[in-house]
Amino acid sequence: MTGELGDRKADHLELCARGDVGFRGTSTLLEEVRLLHDSLPELAVDELDLRVRLFGKVLRAPLVIASMTGGTEEALRINLELAAIAEARGYGFGLGSQRAMMKRPEARSTYRVREVAPTALVLANLGGVQAAKTDSSDVGALVEAVGADGLCVHLNPAQEIVQPEGDRDFRGVLDAIARLTRELGVPVLAKETGCGIGPAAARKLRAAGVRHVDVSGAGGTSWVGVETKRAAGRDEAKRALGEALWDWGVPTAVSTALCAKAGFATVIATGGVASGLDVARALALGASAAGIARPVLKALYAGGRAEAERFLDGVEAELRAVMLLVGARDVATLREVPRVLGPELQRWLAACGTQA
Repeated sequence: MTGELGDRKADHLELCARGDVGFRGTSTLLEEVRLLHDSLPELAVDELDLRVRLFGKVLRAPLVIASMTGGTEEALRINLELAAIAEARGYGFGLGSQRAMMKRPEARSTYRVREVAPTALVLANLGGVQAAKTDSSDVGALVEAVGADGLCVHLNPAQEIVQPEGDRDFRGVLDAIARLTRELGVPVLAKETGCGIGPAAARKLRAAGVRHVDVSGAGGTSWVGVETKRAAGRDEAKRALGEALWDWGVPTAVSTALCAKAGFATVIATGGVASGLDVARALALGASAAGIARPVLKALYAGGRAEAERFLDGVEAELRAVMLLVGARDVATLREVPRVLGPELQRWLAACGTQA
């Protein structure tokens, strides 16, 4: 795929895999979730059950390789590699934005992962602005074309206003998500892209009948930072705006806890989740599952599938260890274990009008 959109996708991949685009001074605040140790768990590691049910499919562990890419030949290679890993390991897998499919029919092949992931949970992806301009039947066709089990409608106004060629009008997005929730035959998730779902957005989504969210909170990859890097040397005003907003957003721990309290049926915690301990902390805050994106991509670039698998082995090993050490036989029990929250996380939750 060539042209402006293809070049942008290529830039995104390169910067996420090799660039310095993490949050600078904002953390996920997952480090402020402390779980209480149990010296007498009366469990064996081998009997721990990591399985969860998500959108009608059973995952072997509460993990989703989260939405990243699509639309270029390199994106196809990455999607096939990561989808194959998700299939083999029993995880979910998220596709990147399918806007390229709408603009260029030849880009469709870069999203078709069912040949390597015939049974995995696969989530389609479309931007909220594009969803607002697209009939439900046409969105359904995008989902059907990739054989997806659900659709993420991504919300990224902070990224877009810094992106030199980004969208500027975000009206109608909430109505579009509500419409698709009613009319599509698959689950619809409202998904942020690194700035988190705050209390105002959570209230609007719940009132509109939305049942599933992917919080994608602050503290991991800054997509404002990605666009700031892209704007350098091209659009000085956008670069300056991006520098000011680089750390903008609601930390992942805050967004996870408030969305769980808001009563969403599904809360996927993404945004800076980089270890099994992070996964455990997110689950203890009420997440249904956790999503990992950039760390898996970086491992894949560093050492191919073997290195990505080694990274994920470590994530699972840490998660199992934490479950044993808090006496949680399964994920449902882990979601209910006692925890101690640090002062910054408590301040954020108080400001959001919620308590975890």
